[in-house]
Amino acid sequence: MGKEVFTGRYTCENEKDIVVFIIGMRINKIWAIHKWLPVLKAMPPMIRELYTNKDLGFLAAENFGSPRRTLMVQYWRSSEDLMSYAKGAKHLKAWKEFNRKVGNNDAVGIYHETYILPAKNYESVYGNMPHFGLALATGHKAIDHTINSARKRLGN
Repeated sequence: MGKEVFTGRYTCENEKDIVVFIIGMRINKIWAIHKWLPVLKAMPPMIRELYTNKDLGFLAAENFGSPRRTLMVQYWRSSEDLMSYAKGAKHLKAWKEFNRKVGNNDAVGIYHETYILPAKNYESVYGNMPHFGLALATGHKAIDHTINSARKRLGN
């Protein structure tokens, strides 16, 4: 893996609004490679663009998968940044290609979910972990007695 592990308990910074965007695909017909492979291959160029251009508002992503599905959790600075990217050249090209090649064909499915999280309305715990999830996107801080419960981290 190669990522530095931070020993102890940490939490994410939660002082700013953040957007969590979950996106993925599901292979419904494994033998329809000509339908799902282009969908699978469309994401890496967009992710490279996002990591290269920090001014787009993309903060970080974690990718998960199984043989038939992918799931990527992305973190964005704002919903405006996310929507702006959705209207950008790389994403629109991928979306048009998906509709042209797949459309309503049931060989491959796609999905996304968007969550807008106001500051102080999210919290996390990471024990003996590298930067991950929200902490990857926002930074992390050690948990001390002032924030040693979810209630305290949420400011309640």
